[in-house]
Amino acid sequence: MKEENANFNLHAFDFEKFWSLEPEVIFLNHGSFGACPKAVLEVQQRLRQQLEAEPVRFFGRDWEILIDHARSKLAKFVGSDVEDLVFVPNATTGVNAVLRSLSFAPADEILTTNHEYNACRNALDFVASRTGARVVVAKIPFPIASPQEVVTAVMEQVSPRTKLALLDHVTSQTALIFPIQELVKQLQAQGVNTLVDGSHAPGMIPLNLVEIGATYYVGNCHKWLCAPKGAGFLYVQRDQQTKIRPLTISHGANSPRTDKSRFQLEFDWMGTDDPTAYMCVPEAIDFMDSLLPGGWIELMQRNHQMVLAARKLLCEVLEVAPVCPEEMIGSMAVLPIYGKLADWDFMFFHDQLLDRFGIEVPVIPWEGNPRLLIRVSAQIYNQLQHYEDLGKVLKDLLD
Repeated sequence: MKEENANFNLHAFDFEKFWSLEPEVIFLNHGSFGACPKAVLEVQQRLRQQLEAEPVRFFGRDWEILIDHARSKLAKFVGSDVEDLVFVPNATTGVNAVLRSLSFAPADEILTTNHEYNACRNALDFVASRTGARVVVAKIPFPIASPQEVVTAVMEQVSPRTKLALLDHVTSQTALIFPIQELVKQLQAQGVNTLVDGSHAPGMIPLNLVEIGATYYVGNCHKWLCAPKGAGFLYVQRDQQTKIRPLTISHGANSPRTDKSRFQLEFDWMGTDDPTAYMCVPEAIDFMDSLLPGGWIELMQRNHQMVLAARKLLCEVLEVAPVCPEEMIGSMAVLPIYGKLADWDFMFFHDQLLDRFGIEVPVIPWEGNPRLLIRVSAQIYNQLQHYEDLGKVLKDLLD
């Protein structure tokens, strides 16, 4: 373990200089909003200068060429056909676009889980309240012993009225990788379309959207892909694209062009905004790929091993058992909080860790036992020492 820890620390020492993170803060929350490398931000700044130097030429000519290039690069990275992909500002926007495009009736059921991200659950409740559809929630056990428990819990709630399933690929609160390909396969066998919230997946775990087979899939590029904020994507199977409209209806709705699908014409232009975050996705993919000899695969494996080592260390400090098997972890892991610390307000707990100890890590309320979770992320700029420092602080608080 000592040699492995030394390698972790060497990687962090070599690579933390590529980010602009505050050196006084131990940043263990890459999962919430990501962190964009300096080199990628420099590319974005050059694109913004290009835009402002001649806005009409940029939006009239340059813009579409840059967007199409970025889409092509992203499609290859996530295992999608270029024709089935559009950019959206974030995964939540993509979920809203799908939910608010589909038609539901009072007899319909929309299936989700109790681990669903709050923003997307709110969108689901909003649509259900307007259409009369019923939201059915599958209760996923937590702590959890195996991925099969997810499949069993979800499939038990399927009925002849189930029209759509909204499922996380990697859950936000509990940091679990769901067996999404198996879920999609079994739901499709029952005639149920799937909307997968893959907010955390791109750049955390290898993706092949064609193999996953979801009807709709959304993801963020600003998290583990490390693109600038405001870059996400929506994947829609070809035979479903005519149903899905953007939240903003604009020029694409009646464009006479026939060289692109209505799906892309509508989503690509929803009005004047700053599209440079999308255009930086190729730079983000290439930059992160260049950090280690093994490229993205080695980076994902390295982050996975780091977070497993961090979880083991922190479980020992807190004297708690892991809440899930290693196969359900990517680059994030949660630690259950019991005892007197579990009585703290989660925001107070977070602010104490940040303001008193300089540790940025999310404290998450949970509906069962444990009542609080601490979620740690592992990105290449992190050192094992960071998690040791967190462990010392938690032990002091417990004592």
